[in-house]
Amino acid sequence: MAALFGLFRRDLRLALRQSGDTALVLGFFVLTVVLFPFGVGPEPEILRRIAAGILWVAALLAALLSLDRLFQTDYEDGGLDLIMLSPVPLELAVLAKCAAHWVATGLPLVLLSPILAFIVDLDPGAIPTLMVSLMAGTPVLSLVGSVAAALTLGARRQGVLLSLLVLPLYVPPLVFGAGAVEASATGTGPRADLLILAALSLAALALCPWASAAGLRLALE
Repeated sequence: MAALFGLFRRDLRLALRQSGDTALVLGFFVLTVVLFPFGVGPEPEILRRIAAGILWVAALLAALLSLDRLFQTDYEDGGLDLIMLSPVPLELAVLAKCAAHWVATGLPLVLLSPILAFIVDLDPGAIPTLMVSLMAGTPVLSLVGSVAAALTLGARRQGVLLSLLVLPLYVPPLVFGAGAVEASATGTGPRADLLILAALSLAALALCPWASAAGLRLALE
């Protein structure tokens, strides 16, 4: 556990030290949400109807920006070889790196989302549901993204390949995350969507570290 916490703390410290990556993610999130009213018009009724989808699509695309660096730095400087040789199981090491990635990118998206919700005129009563859905869904983005990042590690044009692999897998959290916010805004109740979103997170937590570790072993062979 001490080794895992050390790996988590190291990755988080590196992410905070290279704050440009986090700033890029948050800046993309803000700009995407701000640009939508210019594209669809400033009418409050239109914005209110699509607000949940706007916020979730923007968060999904913003989280995608930093995935290619999840393992790339350690791959280039030999850190992955040291992790492979350490007594810590590679699956747990992947989980620690995913946790650091979520704290550095996913959590700031969750905290910033209430401010951007007012830009797209989201019902104030649905903002808590928005934050809960992002809190439950953004770990899926990091975990599933780690599988694509491991499979494309060392490949040419990694960013393009990673996007092609991971975007179809991001559809379920997008559908149920936006559905939960929409259900809360219309008063039908977001419980079912949030439960499915939590189940997706638990499934990703159980399966993705193993798939990512297998991809990393193939990349290092």
